[in-house]
Amino acid sequence: MEISNRKAYHEYFFEDKYIAGLVLAGTEIKSLRSGKASFNDSYCYFDKGELYVKSLHISEYSFGTYNNHPPLQERKLLLNKRELRKWEAKTKEKGYSIIPLKIFLTDKGFFKMEIGLGKGKKIYDKRQIKASLKWRLVWAKEKKYMTSESP
Repeated sequence: MEISNRKAYHEYFFEDKYIAGLVLAGTEIKSLRSGKASFNDSYCYFDKGELYVKSLHISEYSFGTYNNHPPLQERKLLLNKRELRKWEAKTKEKGYSIIPLKIFLTDKGFFKMEIGLGKGKKIYDKRQIKASLKWRLVWAKEKKYMTSESP
């Protein structure tokens, strides 16, 4: 079970990644098991030395009762103090953000989140990457065509 944030790799260059635990309610876990989460505009921020993820949409559990969770609540991430201090210092530098990359289920049944320390891409960076990918596709097609034409 894995839910990925593919848009993040298009928008940011990632320098460092960590895997953090998530503090979740029971109905949130059941919704995640059914794959109902969205990373639209989600990000992480520090509050009193603790790391939280904001704008992570986990849909309400369809069979939940009055105990259902609010879909857009802030969720606490669990990391070591040393890692938290290191990343808090980095995010105070200009241009760095902590972005959620994926949520996955461990063998023990816990949900973890991979987060990345990223710097936003400029428009010309995105164009350059797109052009290099296009060139690689053309090159691969030509190579395939040349090898299939052998007598």
